Formats: sequence, C-alpha cells, structure tokens
Amino acid sequence: MDLALKDLGEYISGQLPKDVVSSDLQLGELCLNVRTESIVRVLTFLRDDVNCRFKQLVDVCGVDYPERDPRFDVVYNLLSLVNNSRVRIKIQTDEDTPVPTVTGVFSSANWWEREAWDMFGIYFSDHPDLRRILTDYGFEGHPLRKDFPLTGYKEIRYDDELKRVVYEPVKLTQDFRSFDFLSPWEGVQTLLPGDEKAELGDDENAAKKGGGA
Repeated sequence: MDLALKDLGEYISGQLPKDVVSSDLQLGELCLNVRTESIVRVLTFLRDDVNCRFKQLVDVCGVDYPERDPRFDVVYNLLSLVNNSRVRIKIQTDEDTPVPTVTGVFSSANWWEREAWDMFGIYFSDHPDLRRILTDYGFEGHPLRKDFPLTGYKEIRYDDELKRVVYEPVKLTQDFRSFDFLSPWEGVQTLLPGDEKAELGDDENAAKKGGGA
C-alpha cells in the first residue's frame, strides 16, 4: 500500500511540477505540499485525473503555528472510493494573504472554509458567502488561534432590567483562585463520612465497637 501511494505521489508531482512543492508519506497516508495559488488547479486535477479520482472532499481545516512565518496551514483531505485511497494537501498562508476558494471544485468546501475563517481568521477569496458559522455575529477574534485568550474578550449574559442579552468585557475577580476542596461546590471532599474513624487508634476503635455491642 505504501509503495502504491509513493508511486501516486511521484505521478502527481510529475504531472504538476510547478504546483507541488513536496510529496511524502506520513502515517501511511500520502501528503502533498503545494503552492497556495495552485490549490484550485491541484484539487481539480486530483478530482478529474483517471489515475486519481479523488471525488470527495472530506474536510478542510486550519492549523496555527504562531512562531512560524507564514503562521497558518490549510489542510484538505480527499478520498477516492474507486481506488480506496486518501490524500492530504497542505498549503501555507498568513493573516493577510487570502487563499483561493475551492468551492467551485468541491461544493462541500463552502462550510469548511467558513469554519476556517471563523476559527482561525483565514480569508478565502471569491468565497460565495464567507460569514462566521460557529460564533456569534458580534464575536471578536478567532478562537482557535494559539494566541487567543482562554477567557475570550467578552462575556454574554441576560440582563433582567434591559430584558435582552448584553455583551460586556470579561472581568476576572482575581488572576489566581484558591479553591476550597472541602466545599461540595468547589471539588471532591478530602474527608468523606466515616473517615474520622481512621484518626482513632485501634484500641479506641475496638472500645467503641465493644461499647456499641
């Protein structure tokens, strides 16, 4: 199987020498690194070529490497039911460089690209409807970026006086919280009912048992 995937990778690289940067096997799957501006041409070839026939786009996702420039990978996973094989295509981009949409090649890319935009802020040029899909319309930032704060930027609550949902800046009572683990509301109690007997000596326990009898 690995030999067949290796041959397929060499075939694709030979057919698209100006578009495919590298080809290798990772965890038993073929992985292609291609030029960002070539993604539409590469996916079209993989879908239509008789030796490939990757007719299904399984998903599109983003990966954030904030210490790298450019910081984002966009990953496309394709499936060929005819050949019972998969291929992973990767391109690189940054916060300002748009990625060509592939909705004209695979219509299923529509929501996947919207999710990548919503979660990572990866912009897809010529997308027919590039809106947030998981967060609210007024949401600030992109939650799956590594530098996004865990608490977010705003908190949401229902205001009884205004009779509507309001957004407010996140307010933390303190940076570090001291948990009271003896409270049933804070965590598991360290002393459970009956544990106080363990603090008594064997003679006292025996005496209590004898007295109870």
